[in-house]
Order: sequence, then C-alpha cells, then structure tokens
Amino acid sequence: MLSDLQFVKQSLGTHLFFIRIMKEHSFFLEVGFTPRDYSFTTRADQFRLEFDRLLADVIYLSNGVVSPTIIQSGEVVTPYTLNAEIASSDLTAVQIQTNLTRAEYNLVGGDLTSVNPALVQRTHMINERAIRLVSSLIQFKSIVLSSVLSCNMFTVNYPLLIDHIRREARLYLSMIQRFQRREQVDIEKQAYEQEAFWNRIMAEHSKFIRGLLDPTEEALFEIADDFGDEFDQLTEEAKQAMDQTLPISEVTDKSLESTLRIRDFNTQATEGLLGCNIRSIIIPLLGDHVLRESNHFIRLLKEFERY
Repeated sequence: MLSDLQFVKQSLGTHLFFIRIMKEHSFFLEVGFTPRDYSFTTRADQFRLEFDRLLADVIYLSNGVVSPTIIQSGEVVTPYTLNAEIASSDLTAVQIQTNLTRAEYNLVGGDLTSVNPALVQRTHMINERAIRLVSSLIQFKSIVLSSVLSCNMFTVNYPLLIDHIRREARLYLSMIQRFQRREQVDIEKQAYEQEAFWNRIMAEHSKFIRGLLDPTEEALFEIADDFGDEFDQLTEEAKQAMDQTLPISEVTDKSLESTLRIRDFNTQATEGLLGCNIRSIIIPLLGDHVLRESNHFIRLLKEFERY
C-alpha cells in the first residue's frame, strides 16, 4: 500500500506530465475538425480549458513536493515548449495559456520525508477530478474515432493518431485509479508493460511525422521510417520479455539507446519547425509534445535499469 508521501509524490508527478499531454491532445483535435463539426471543435476546446484549470492546481501543489528527477527530465516542459505554444497559438488563433508554462519553468523539486493530511486530501481530490475529466475525454475520442472510421466525419488527424492518443489517455486513467486505491507498483511488471506501451508510441510518432512531412523532405522520410521499423521491433521484443522468452534487461538497454536517439531527432525536428526550416503540415507544438514523451520514456527506462 502506498504511504501518504508516495501517494502525493507519485500522483502529482504523474499529473504534471500527463495533464499537459491531455490538454494538447484536446488542442490537436480542436484544430483538426472542419467547420461542419463546429460542436466538436467547441467540445475539444472545453476539454483543453478544463485541463488548463486542473494543471494550474497541480502546479500550485507540486512546487517543492515532486521528485527533482521529474522536474529535470524534460517531460514537464522543454526549452522549446513556450515558443512552440506561442507559434501554434499564432497559427491557429487558439489562445493557449502560456502562463502555465512559465510557472512550470519555475518549478523546483523537493525531497520531503512526510506530507501533511491537507495535502493528501487535496491530492485525492485532484485525482478524482482527473478521473472524471480523462474518462470524458476518452469517450469523446472514441466518438470521434468511430465517426471517422464510419466515414461520417473528416478530420486532418489520422485515425491511428486518434487511437494513439486514446491509448495514452487510458494509460493515464489506469494510473490515477491505481493511486486512488493506494496500490504499490510492481517495478518489474511495470517495466514489461511500460516498455511495450512506449516503444509502440515511439514507433507511431515516427510514422505520424513521416506522414506529415512535405513530399520534398526525402532525407527526413528515411530517418523517420528507420525509427518506425526500429521501435516496431523493440515493441515485439518487449512483448517477448513479457512472455519471458527474452530478458527484460536486454530490451531495456536497447530501448534506452534507441529512445535517446529519437529524443535527439525530436529535438532537431522541433528546432526545425520553430525555425521554419522543415516543410510539413506539423503544428510546432506537436514537435515539442513528442519530445516530452520521449523524455518521459527515457526517465522510466533509467529507473528500470536500476532494478
């Protein structure tokens, strides 16, 4: 059973990463609908604003509380996040609350040995709010995906991307629910599951980027294709480790090496998008979004290596 300290630190640390991911999912959906589906645009915008409010409360509670490792990992914000938000807001006329990003740049980690009951209660309430909001977002994503697959809706977002962001939301929801039950995490089991999950996510990121590049960007096609193939193979190897036909330590080492390289590629891509040096239909915030997810996976893999 999680102690109060573990419950607070793990909950808030998870929220700092995932709430920003969820609000950006809402943004990507919002700017992808056509004028006919204005009601879906409006609902996606409402989700984005609700996640903004939740993130503001999490930032307030997290300062001096969450692990310094999370703050320093680059999964909460990167050096590019603010500029990516400003550029994406300018391009879409969607008003992104950059004040939250500025506040996150000033976050500091903490090495608390205990927490007061009031913080435990407030964290519990944050978790309940997140469970309700993420559950609603999952349902919304499912409706959008079903509409697209039945040819009743057009959006610039790939069906696989919609399914991709729904899987991330489901992972987040399952984690919050586990925290609320005060379940202690089995690190070895989590390593199997998280590596299979995030290797697949990294593969799909590469495929999305490949598909959103201008046809003239042939050199970047090859890099993205190679990463897609590489992470497809790592996903299969992680599944083999779950079946105990391959050592998980071997998969972790290979996954870390590959994720460090795709992190560097995502960094260069984000810089290229912000500098208008890449021809594509990629919104700048998407570049920073996938960079943060690679940073998150790197932190997890380094944790798994210690066990």
